[in-house]
Amino acid sequence: MSREGVTPQSEDFSAWYNELVVQAKLVDRGPVRGTMVIRPYGYRVWELLQADLDRRIKDAGHDNACFPMLIPESYLKREAEHVEGFSPELAVVTHAGGKDLEEPLVVRPTSETVIGEYMAKWIDSHRDLPLLLNQWANVVRWEMRPRMFLRTTEFLWQEGHTAHIDEADAMRETMWALDAYTAVARDLAAMPVVAGEKTPGERFAGAVRTYTIEGMMRDGRALQAGTSHYLGTNFAKAFEIQYQDEAGALTHAHTTSWGMSTRMIGGVIMTHGDDKGLVLPPRLAPYQVVIVPIGRKEQGEQTAAEARRLGAAVKSMGIRVHVDDNRPQLSPGFKFNEWEMRGVPVRIELGKRDLEAGVATVVRRLPTAEGQGKEQIPLEKVPELIPGILAEFQAFLLARAEAFREERTADVDAWDAFTGQVAGGWARALHCGRTGCEDEIKADTAATPRVIPTGAPEETGACVKCGEPSAYGKRVVFGRSY
Repeated sequence: MSREGVTPQSEDFSAWYNELVVQAKLVDRGPVRGTMVIRPYGYRVWELLQADLDRRIKDAGHDNACFPMLIPESYLKREAEHVEGFSPELAVVTHAGGKDLEEPLVVRPTSETVIGEYMAKWIDSHRDLPLLLNQWANVVRWEMRPRMFLRTTEFLWQEGHTAHIDEADAMRETMWALDAYTAVARDLAAMPVVAGEKTPGERFAGAVRTYTIEGMMRDGRALQAGTSHYLGTNFAKAFEIQYQDEAGALTHAHTTSWGMSTRMIGGVIMTHGDDKGLVLPPRLAPYQVVIVPIGRKEQGEQTAAEARRLGAAVKSMGIRVHVDDNRPQLSPGFKFNEWEMRGVPVRIELGKRDLEAGVATVVRRLPTAEGQGKEQIPLEKVPELIPGILAEFQAFLLARAEAFREERTADVDAWDAFTGQVAGGWARALHCGRTGCEDEIKADTAATPRVIPTGAPEETGACVKCGEPSAYGKRVVFGRSY
């Protein structure tokens, strides 16, 4: 770890982020431009998120499967809007095995087409529906302006693909996925998100309706953290996904797709991080507690032995704990700074004076709402108190992020107020719904319609940009985004 720390957020948020992901040992840059190597510490964050989401997916009746990453180009061309939407991002294999291929192969950007091909084979009757599939996979989308976790040429994700008898059942599935993503963001990442529908101009290529969860980062920008799409019968018609209904007639299935990716890790970094580095919510922290013994030679051996004993007791409470006792060449101060940089929620310092007093010094990564950042706790009480301290810290991070978002969000009705608001936050504004108007707003302010919020109050009026009647019966959230 560098001793220089990272660029302050207020000075250059982008530089802060780019430096932090490397210094916190989350990633390294891959050998191909736009790719990343996810280091063990960063991959553990993904594993924790993956395990929780995978449990939710399976509990809802979905089965995991695995489909090829090489897709015949003709598959994508069968759904015209889909291939057009992905065309600039496609990586295509034209040569393999020492010769030119008869048909180019696309490296999987998403799997609607290949999974649609097999849904058509596997579905015959209404009794085969719903078909609920999910896969954990890597995908490739060629990025011109890559940024680790947020936009990389290759990334990891989960993609659900389901087929249903009718629109009503498919929409229930679409909204289930949106609710699941909202819960994962709030419960694990302590990231408050606004859930709702995308405008037609922001829809997934080939979808009838697209739904999203949007989080606010600490520079006021929006991050799309998960999406769920109702595809109607578009892909069913392109791939002949049909079933025989109860009357014996052939009917096209209604399909959905939904995904959450490693960009969520970027969201965690930018929702909670500060000038000292990462701030990890306990439920996603590889180490929820790090114990640092203090002292050298015999004194160091004594505190290290006690740290290991305490670590075992804390671990027995189901806590992920690390005892930093094998780097005697590093000063305690260096270790404290390193674990702050890496976002560990709770650090326990254990020195000679602590042992003599029968206490441990417990340091939270951030002071909580009650102002507690550092306190001494009787040694024998530490294991039983740590779970509560972590739960309190998790809740504190969520409340802190919610308060920040509300401070940076405002209803606006005038164009001048809109341009000022989206410069550093979100604007809730009425909008005409025209894609051309969205394009003008983006050209003038770099802001886009992020979400039509579910459950927002009903309201009509004039579009904030062009003055034409609003189209959605409620305000739309606009903001600059990643």
